[in-house]
Amino acid sequence: MSKAAIPPRHRSWLFAPGDSEKKMTKATEGEADIVIFDLEDAVADDAKPAARQAIAAFLGTRDNAEHDRLWVRVNPLDGPHTADDLAAIMPARPGGIMLPKARGRHDVEELDRLLTPLEMELGIEPGSTPVIALVTEVAAAMFTTGDYAGAPRLVSMTWGAEDLADSIGALSNRGPDGEYSFTYELARSLTLLGSAAAGVPAIETIDGDFRNLEGLKARAEKVRRDGYRGMLAIHPAQVSVINAAFTPSEEEVAEAREIVALFEANPGAGTIGHKGKMLDRPHLSRARQLLAQVED
Repeated sequence: MSKAAIPPRHRSWLFAPGDSEKKMTKATEGEADIVIFDLEDAVADDAKPAARQAIAAFLGTRDNAEHDRLWVRVNPLDGPHTADDLAAIMPARPGGIMLPKARGRHDVEELDRLLTPLEMELGIEPGSTPVIALVTEVAAAMFTTGDYAGAPRLVSMTWGAEDLADSIGALSNRGPDGEYSFTYELARSLTLLGSAAAGVPAIETIDGDFRNLEGLKARAEKVRRDGYRGMLAIHPAQVSVINAAFTPSEEEVAEAREIVALFEANPGAGTIGHKGKMLDRPHLSRARQLLAQVED
């Protein structure tokens, strides 16, 4: 059984509604590292059958080499649509699946049980279709974010604030200053910690104000400092800002290489002086992680 893998570049994840060929085309032809054709929130229930066929047909027009970056968000497992979504789109070989409203590891395992027989029937290597899970969209899921280590196919985790607010019955997920209130900052932190525990990259949720690119830049840079490795986007204009924010600068890369070289030259050292600071093994680990983002 093949192991699912995330594309090497996964900074920007751009949604496109699955019932709009025009928007799917525009998203695909842009600079997003990963495009997610949406069968969930962007498509009304009575339009889902047509959207499934539209996505499958669209994928059929794209070169196979491009499929790795063309993913599909299916509907949540507690509803009636997921099996039909997968049956329609898997013959077209999407690059991966986004699972919304994941309630815990058991949902990823259930998705794996649905995908495996389809892959076998279609001649796709079993286990090779990767999954990103949206892990905080329902209240109960907040308590399971640390349980995903070793979940089959899981290559990344992300979070959602809008559905979480709906699940809780909140009037808003933001305070008077426009920033997320405590519960949603907690969701962001738990997703980051859960991703680290699972050994997969954390992806920041959307910014719905797609006209405020300066605000997007500030937020993307902040969450990258915190440990996030990419961000969801709802508009093509957001993609270049996200890509820039999650691309290590030349200065960062150069410093990381210096740190790695210092420790390689002093393999027995626990700490090393560098530019007036003392560096220890966690600094070496962070340097290597940064370089892994830019070096194959």
